[in-house]
Parts: sequence; C-alpha cells; structure tokens
Amino acid sequence: MVIPHPSAHDRQRSRGGVLQTALTWTPLLAISLGLYIILTWIAGGGHSETAPAIESMLRASLFGFPMMSGVRWTLTGSDTFLFFSLVLLSFEIVKATSSRSSAMINHAASMGVLVLCLILFLTIANFATSTFFLLTMMVLMDVLVGVIVSIVSARRDFGVGDGFAN
Repeated sequence: MVIPHPSAHDRQRSRGGVLQTALTWTPLLAISLGLYIILTWIAGGGHSETAPAIESMLRASLFGFPMMSGVRWTLTGSDTFLFFSLVLLSFEIVKATSSRSSAMINHAASMGVLVLCLILFLTIANFATSTFFLLTMMVLMDVLVGVIVSIVSARRDFGVGDGFAN
C-alpha cells in the first residue's frame, strides 16, 4: 500500500485551517486589550491623584484638520484606539453568526476577556480611564451579541420556536 505524501497545496491548506481556527477561537477585542496593556506598560506608573499615567498618552493629539465651520478637528490617541477597537468589534459581530463549535469557544473566551477587563478597570490605576471603560463596554457588547446571535441561530437551525415545536 502506497501512502501519498501531502502536496505543498495540502500543507498550505492545513496551515490555513489552523490559522483560521485560531482566529475563530480568539476574540479580536483581546488584541485591543493587549495593545492597551502594552500602552500602560509604556506609560509607567507615575499617577497623580486626579489622573492615571496613561491619560496624557491617550489625550495626545495625533493630527488635526481645519474644518469649514472654523474649528479644528483633532484626532487623539484615545480616538484612534477606540476606532480600531470598533473595527474589531464589527468583525467579532460577523464572526458571531457562525454556529460552529469553535464559535462557542470564542464566546467563552470573550467572557474571559470581559472578566479580565472588569478586574483591570476596578483594580489598576492605568485602566481607570474612559477609554478603557468604553473598551470594556465593547467587550460586553461582544459577549451579549455573541450569545444572542448564537441562540437565534440555534433556534433557526433546529426549527424551535415560532410555532414549530409547541
């Protein structure tokens, strides 16, 4: 019996499958959390009584444009971070429509990210910012939307509800 060797195409496809599975399991907002953790590490721990050390980094203006209204619109570090996180949240919502078992792992991991965000927000000064609070709310929305979409998808897949099984 001859055992065929996997072709380069088959090996490439299996690596893509592993990467795709890892991306399906991993909550994308964990990337934002990791980025925020790196920013807090860079900012250090020189807190004042009124603001954490990271606040100046978040409020720093990256660039600005004069508007026709006469005001200058500026984009801050916090704005950029939140925009990036919103883009990741939109991808997470699309991923939530999957009814595969890997999506359930993603929902559980998202819940873990939410718990970690809550712990960090309540206990560490650099995480007690409006920016991190909004990131935590995005993670909460990811968890809620993921669960709701999964329930609706499961009801549709199994034909339960709406008069099908009463």
